[in-house]
Amino acid sequence: MEGVRAPVAPRRASSCGLPLLLLQLLLLTCCRAEEEVLMNTKMETSDLRWTNHPADDPQWDEVSGLDDESNSVRTYEICTPDSPSSYWLRTRWIPRRAATTIYVEIRFSMMECSGLNRRHCKETFNLYYYQSDSDEATPTHPSWMENPYTKVSTVAADHLRRIGGDRRSNVKLLRLDQLRGAGLYLAFQTQGACMALLSVRVFYRKCPPLHRAFASFPETIPHSLVEQAQGVCVENAVTPPGEQSRPPTMLCGEDGQWVGQPTSSCACRPGYEAGNTDVRCRACPSGQFKAASGPGGCGPCPANSNTLIPGSAYCPCRPGYHRADSDPTHTACTRPPSAPRSIVSQINDTSVTLEWSEPLERGGRGDLTYTVLCSLCGTATKGLVASCSPCDDSVLYRPAQRGLTQRRVVVWGLRPHTKYTFTIQSMNGVSALSQSEPASDRVNITTSRDVPPPVSGLRRVAASETSLSLEWNVPVLQNQYQILDYQLRYSPKGGEEAGQWQYMSSRSSSVVLTGLQRAGQYQVQVRARSQAGYGSFSTESSFNTLPDGVGHSQMALTGVLVSMAILLLIAIVIVAVYCYRRVKDSEVNDKTGHYQMGQTMKVYIDPFTYEDPNEAVREFAKEIEASFVKIEEVIGAGEFGEVCRGRLRVPGRKENYVAIKTLKGGYTEKQRRDFLSEASIMGQFQHPNIIHLEGVITTSCPVMILTEFMENGALDSFLRMNDGQFTTIQLVGMLRGIAAGMKYLSDMSFVHRDLAARNILVNSNLVCKVSDFGLSRFLTENSSDPTYTSSLGGKIPIRWTAPEAIAYRKFTSASDAWSYGIVMWEVMSYGERPYWDMSNQDVINAIEQDYRLPPPPDCPSSLHALMLDCWQKERANRPRFCDVVASLDRLIRNPVSLKVTHSDGPSPSQPLLDQRVPPPLSACGSVSEWLRAIKMERYEQSFLQAGFTSLDVVSQINTEDLLRVGVTLAGHQKKILSSIQTLRIHKAPPTLLY
Repeated sequence: MEGVRAPVAPRRASSCGLPLLLLQLLLLTCCRAEEEVLMNTKMETSDLRWTNHPADDPQWDEVSGLDDESNSVRTYEICTPDSPSSYWLRTRWIPRRAATTIYVEIRFSMMECSGLNRRHCKETFNLYYYQSDSDEATPTHPSWMENPYTKVSTVAADHLRRIGGDRRSNVKLLRLDQLRGAGLYLAFQTQGACMALLSVRVFYRKCPPLHRAFASFPETIPHSLVEQAQGVCVENAVTPPGEQSRPPTMLCGEDGQWVGQPTSSCACRPGYEAGNTDVRCRACPSGQFKAASGPGGCGPCPANSNTLIPGSAYCPCRPGYHRADSDPTHTACTRPPSAPRSIVSQINDTSVTLEWSEPLERGGRGDLTYTVLCSLCGTATKGLVASCSPCDDSVLYRPAQRGLTQRRVVVWGLRPHTKYTFTIQSMNGVSALSQSEPASDRVNITTSRDVPPPVSGLRRVAASETSLSLEWNVPVLQNQYQILDYQLRYSPKGGEEAGQWQYMSSRSSSVVLTGLQRAGQYQVQVRARSQAGYGSFSTESSFNTLPDGVGHSQMALTGVLVSMAILLLIAIVIVAVYCYRRVKDSEVNDKTGHYQMGQTMKVYIDPFTYEDPNEAVREFAKEIEASFVKIEEVIGAGEFGEVCRGRLRVPGRKENYVAIKTLKGGYTEKQRRDFLSEASIMGQFQHPNIIHLEGVITTSCPVMILTEFMENGALDSFLRMNDGQFTTIQLVGMLRGIAAGMKYLSDMSFVHRDLAARNILVNSNLVCKVSDFGLSRFLTENSSDPTYTSSLGGKIPIRWTAPEAIAYRKFTSASDAWSYGIVMWEVMSYGERPYWDMSNQDVINAIEQDYRLPPPPDCPSSLHALMLDCWQKERANRPRFCDVVASLDRLIRNPVSLKVTHSDGPSPSQPLLDQRVPPPLSACGSVSEWLRAIKMERYEQSFLQAGFTSLDVVSQINTEDLLRVGVTLAGHQKKILSSIQTLRIHKAPPTLLY
């Protein structure tokens, strides 16, 4: 048969508002994926020498032909429309190298069966693969059947060739993932097809080396939906402060394209700035600097500084100039101020007021302060210079001695008829860095007049635990002055605070000291002041406060009153919180489907009825700015693109986690409309058991749908990971939540069509929420029995779908009730696959013969009875979701009813399905085969290491042996022991109908 060949049309891409040329440039420079070809028959110049089966009747013929560029290629052809037999064609061994996911691109042509008019003609073929670590295949090994081969897909032609018609070829791209062997064989199987296999290309995708955000990422091969690649900062770039322990990482998608931005960006280190792009850092030239790492550029050196070294993080100061430790590196260098000028003194008996003018040069700074130094100088003798010493602590300064910001100070407490020298120093923030002394000016003064004599007769009048009452004699003055007031100073005697004087003044010859230590000893001195100034302090006198024991009863009473007030406040808060929760609970109940009399039920509006689908999106979904969203990691893949976890931070609202569905590039307008239709659907629902839509992003690329983030993911995988870990009442609570959500949808005249555990999401509080409205459709309102009829050929999940929906494409809330019964079975069996390994056709035949799924292990009889109600053949006999919710509520209120379970033996009315769970031990040939049959292969190594190497030994295992092997989950123990028990009861393997 002559092959039909046609070039593949280039894939169109949407620019999402960007000019097409700019989009193409971006794709070529940063988003292009690389492909590593493992096999390409178009490049073969000799015979392919693939293996035919059966060998005695080979039907695949290898012939030469011309490809689209008129190059000679080798092709395979087959045409057996008169024979129903299977004919196989197997490639040579293909090494997979480092890839775990590879792609197979098949170009083929297919004859239309109607033109051949043959009974056994088919228009499809099957693709299989077989993994091995070496080229070990022979004409008889592996066996030519689906097991040990793994089926990839049944391939159908998009374009069928008619006799005398156009020659159009088909191109199919198939994906093989989770590969483990060193290589694999591809096998093609036909049964009556008339086709030509024009070319086969096997390749894997990889993300090319990338430089972005000053980080370098190596070539990366994705081994799953997304691969995290670790990069390094480019030369002269570092991670920002606080991220030293986090090297830059980036996600490599399974399509060989880098996803998003690096999780930890690098930045040019100090002294370096970005080049023309974000992939190189260049040194700051001489005379310029950059103080910190980050996006900024180099700048000129500040005043009075310079650098001759490229790549400087700061500019050193010129000689004589400095920067204070608190000065940023970008500030100018400064120097100490000059000396203060024009000191003026005014003597008042034994006090003096000093004033001065500002220095001529402040040094370029604004933090100018002054310090006053006092020296007491003796009388000069003949031939000798008078010696000076610093003043003692009896000399006081107002407002202060150091750190003065104003140019005036009052000094008192000086001795009469004494010569003093006062030095005024001007200082700023860099004075301490200078090698020389601060610039200063000085003035000499001599005090005059007589001051009061020392005070005498200091004594204690009264004392308490924390106070002393003191008095003293009034000194007698020998001149015309009078006593103006007294100054008293005191400090604890002994201990760490000894010598730390505290001062107070009094106009009378008595004073009361308060705030003292109990049973403490204090030293006290007093001096008098007249118009001539202060006299000398009296000699030190010691006084004691009283010991403990006074006033304790008053303190105890105060403590009791305070405690009672605190308890009263706590009680008020508890009552307020309780009342608030009661009000909120009543509000929630009103919002979760318990509608009161007189309220109008909201009706769902089909977004596909809008002439402009974008109008439905604007009406039902809130637009969110892209800057509010930060994508953190890819957690899965959807029909239209990747599913990510991220954070949503809307101004004025608390930041929260969200799930983000993205629309991958290259989409058509129809794909964009279908993608956003789910947001138009979700946006109409407000229920605690329906996934909540946060909003959409449609004004920038990529287009996104944001929903609440469910920490535990899909219900089926969550149950499988936690097999046997929940109580029956917890499982019933999950089912009640799902039923409440479906009741809400049913009340809105909405049919889900794809209700399954995989489409139920679970949050951290085990709340289940209905999601995934991709197959959902609107129920017509003008009918007592609203239905939706899907288009022919639409995908239907057979195992979850009601019989009338499979046969007639009639979907109603009653068909959703059938699906809900399957979900109940999934939950109670901890995520077991409904109908196990039966084919879809076997499932359809079994249901038509009135077979129904048996109760899972330990399933309460009441729950299985509710499942059977949901699986009534007549849809009118199935319960409504409001009835399901009411039934589950009764079971939850009466937990005793959940303890009644079915007896262990198989049910005679359901021989087909009962014998399929779990598979008997006697039906397997080895321990490894048995564990794989019951899906417990995770324990294979543990069984073999523990000595359970034969089925006879395994048949004697008990619970203690399972704990020793490492089987600790209760659900896994029950499944293994149930399979072993089957061997003990039935010596021969049971007969299966299918």
